[in-house]
Amino acid sequence: MRAVDALILFGGGVFAGVINAMAGGGSLLTVPLLAIAGVEGLVANGTNRVAVVIQNLSSGYGYARRGAVNWSETTRILVPTLVGGFVGAVVVSGFDDAVFERLFGFLMIPLLGLSLWKKPKIDAPQKPWPLWVVMLVFFAIGLYAGAIQAGVGLILLLVLSRAGFDLVTANATKTVVILGVSLTALVIFISKGQVRWLPALVLSAGSAVGGYVGSQIAVEGGEKVIKPVLVVAVFALAGRMIGLY
Repeated sequence: MRAVDALILFGGGVFAGVINAMAGGGSLLTVPLLAIAGVEGLVANGTNRVAVVIQNLSSGYGYARRGAVNWSETTRILVPTLVGGFVGAVVVSGFDDAVFERLFGFLMIPLLGLSLWKKPKIDAPQKPWPLWVVMLVFFAIGLYAGAIQAGVGLILLLVLSRAGFDLVTANATKTVVILGVSLTALVIFISKGQVRWLPALVLSAGSAVGGYVGSQIAVEGGEKVIKPVLVVAVFALAGRMIGLY
């Protein structure tokens, strides 16, 4: 790997780590950066999971030490997400690069509409979702996260906000859930030989720095900082999907 590729991956990892810790969508930057560095298709998808795991370990530690993680609610959400993540990773790891790229492009289209959905203002506290709704919704999210990953942070933020979480707690919960499902998927990708370790470690170093910094900014600034970052991440995701850059 060339020195310039290493610099691009590290810098991109820092930026994506901050965005992921505060909102989501960082993988839409890091997967193309891996392609620029010569890692393409399913191998880029698998390699990116190493950085996702490291970044979420870093930002998860940052949230946990500030007491922002609701562990009981997170555990309830985590179980169906892990099951879905395992299934999604097993299925996608058997595709060839061309099929994966078509699948990626197809799934980004409905993600645009979901990302631009605006949560209505609700003054009364939300009732907890029934267990079967939690299982179904988060299994589906895990399925997508295990297979594709990109943009899943935005999906989780929107769903958790709809379920009554404030944005700081939603971000902390999202971080723990993505860490769990990414570890599950990574085991599958490693077993299939779909990870390039040198680019993965360089990207991971940048993601770890950005993840911790982003978690501290989110907790210190609260919703007034998170909301603008979420808006920027959503519009960046939309621009990527419609081919503006």
